[in-house]
Amino acid sequence: MTGGDIAGLIAAGVFALLVLLLAVPILKLGRVFDEVRTSIRSLSDGATPLMDEVTATVSTTNQQLKKVDGIASNVSDASANISALSSLVAATLGSPLIKVAAFSYGVRSAFTARRKPSSGRRSR
Repeated sequence: MTGGDIAGLIAAGVFALLVLLLAVPILKLGRVFDEVRTSIRSLSDGATPLMDEVTATVSTTNQQLKKVDGIASNVSDASANISALSSLVAATLGSPLIKVAAFSYGVRSAFTARRKPSSGRRSR
């Protein structure tokens, strides 16, 4: 055996040792990937029922919102009807009441002016 053969054997041994040292982290990394795969599978299995529940909740919420929309529409119609009724009452009773009030004020002013002699300008 020559010096080159011994150097080659030493190099081969070092290379074999290096391969063994690198094999351990690679095997551990393979186990980590297996655990990640298992975790992702369990998450997806748990997410499917959760998504079904969310879909049911959104559907129920949409039904309730349709009911609330109908109620809001009815309230809007009722408030429009009340506004129309209010303006009708104001137009029907308001104008005659204003005329009666103005007439009574005029009559009252005439009686008070008749009782007191006028001394010139009146102040309010």
